[in-house]
Amino acid sequence: MNVRKIIGEKPIQTVETISAQETLSAAAAILAQKKIGALIVADGRDGVAGILSERDIVRRIAAEGGACLMSPVASAMTKTVIACEPTDTAHSVMEKMTAGRFRHMPVMEEGRLVGVISIGDVVKARMAEIVMENRAMEEMIKGN
Repeated sequence: MNVRKIIGEKPIQTVETISAQETLSAAAAILAQKKIGALIVADGRDGVAGILSERDIVRRIAAEGGACLMSPVASAMTKTVIACEPTDTAHSVMEKMTAGRFRHMPVMEEGRLVGVISIGDVVKARMAEIVMENRAMEEMIKGN
């Protein structure tokens, strides 16, 4: 299964983004309202300037206290973002996420942001693949 199929099967296709100049408080409000774990920090040209996760915000609060919530997103976002392409396999994306210890990945096509996948999306896709493979093996063993 590839990333294009995974993002195509997601019930919500919109990508939540935020400006690097917005506050961490505004970002936290969006994360809570949308019930998501990360926001893509938009670069203003259909690309990605960074990514901000719940973990990034929590780490800043733990280090600096609640006053940091008035800081800009740029101060806490991950600037070096690992992305994938729609043609990447679920397996390769899972390996990147596991090695990098992150749970959200932008999907880029020809330099443009076209989606976001989470480790949950990838695990769900891999589980569906495994179930299909098992059924096919059972049918083959049964001689059907």
